[in-house]
Amino acid sequence: MSVVIQADRLSKQYQLGQIGGGRLFDDVNQWWAKFRGKEDPLAKVGHGSAFHRSHRLNSFARNGACADDIWALRNVSFEVKQGEVVGIIGGNGAGKSTILKILSRVTAPSEGVVRVKGRIASLLEVGTGFHFELTGRENIFLNGAILGMTKSEIRRKFDEIVAFSEVEQFIDTPVKRYSSGMHVRLAFAVAAHLEPEILIVDEVLAVGDAAFQKKCLGKMKDVAREGRTILFVSHNMEAVRRLCTRGIWLRNGKIQQDGEIDTVVQNYFKSVSEEKPFTFTSPESGLSINRVVLNNGRGEQMSQFRPGDDLIVEVSYHAEKPVETPYFILAIHGVKGSCFTANMLLDGHRPKRLAGSGTISCKFESIPLLPQNYSVQMAIRTKDGNDHLLDSREVAFFTVAADLADYGYKGEFQMLAARSTHMVVPYEWRFSDGTVASVSLKRPATATVELFP
Repeated sequence: MSVVIQADRLSKQYQLGQIGGGRLFDDVNQWWAKFRGKEDPLAKVGHGSAFHRSHRLNSFARNGACADDIWALRNVSFEVKQGEVVGIIGGNGAGKSTILKILSRVTAPSEGVVRVKGRIASLLEVGTGFHFELTGRENIFLNGAILGMTKSEIRRKFDEIVAFSEVEQFIDTPVKRYSSGMHVRLAFAVAAHLEPEILIVDEVLAVGDAAFQKKCLGKMKDVAREGRTILFVSHNMEAVRRLCTRGIWLRNGKIQQDGEIDTVVQNYFKSVSEEKPFTFTSPESGLSINRVVLNNGRGEQMSQFRPGDDLIVEVSYHAEKPVETPYFILAIHGVKGSCFTANMLLDGHRPKRLAGSGTISCKFESIPLLPQNYSVQMAIRTKDGNDHLLDSREVAFFTVAADLADYGYKGEFQMLAARSTHMVVPYEWRFSDGTVASVSLKRPATATVELFP
């Protein structure tokens, strides 16, 4: 396969602060004062700032404020081959969107070069490429023209685009009257259907509802099967896993890892959980909690699970002096409150004593949790449970993500399931005609999970 994207030592520098006086005359005066080491002529009275020749010209902003430099990208190099589906992941501010903007020619790199072969359709933010005074119909033709398509090609795809976007009723309405969800629907439909060689999609799909997100991922899979290239940025790791075959993990504007998607995602999760581990020390008892990590049933450190996975909470401790009869309490909480607990006060399974360093782990088997964000809260008590060493505190966080259709949910309102409750135990419906319909959050035999954000 030929290389369609080549980035060579890309760097992007931004300057913080207010730069320039707004008029050429002001800028010249400011530069001349700086050159002579005089006060900034644009500074407020009483707030003058003397310029020194040793400073760079662009190191000061208007009114004497410093204009700091920040590198959004630093020496980033990679290649993408035709037909590859690449997920770009990383924390906020890692440089993901900056790379996409450079590839889409929205902005230019400060250093390095990028070479692109083929037409690019990009969806970077709500309303990308739209003229808000034009109607949806006119914007479809405008976007197609920008991509270099003929009017006949756009007409051939027009009905398919409108049907996919589900905005038929409003297609002749100016897009300035569209909601953000309608913007995304039409923008994605245009970007995906006008046959670009390269499709670039940022986190903007998160604006759409769950059903449309799933629909978009299905369309992107179709695009990938046609041999076209996709670059996908998302914080939903389940979507990235299912769609992409390769991952690029960015950290502080540099490539931390580039490789097979499952490996990259797993290492990213591990890094996130290790960045700010929970720690605690009780001076009176001498007990310290050094680390709390979450593992799956295979012993892999994770922060995102599927329904039916095993969840292992591992607590590393150090006791300066012996701690007698400690009680550990672990509780899993969702957005609506407590889900379930492991409580040594209730089950009686407690260590007689903690001394030195060690670990205590608790395995929750086949967690019956619906797609949602969760936290792990921990409390530690001693004696008869009356002596509190650690009051209930959030010590770890994780996400459950999956497509509920693979677990037996078939209703048209399945996206409401996770909003109505945290968890579900296996159950089945039996009807008079002998039909049996079951729901179980144990992992499906055939892993065909698409997405449930």
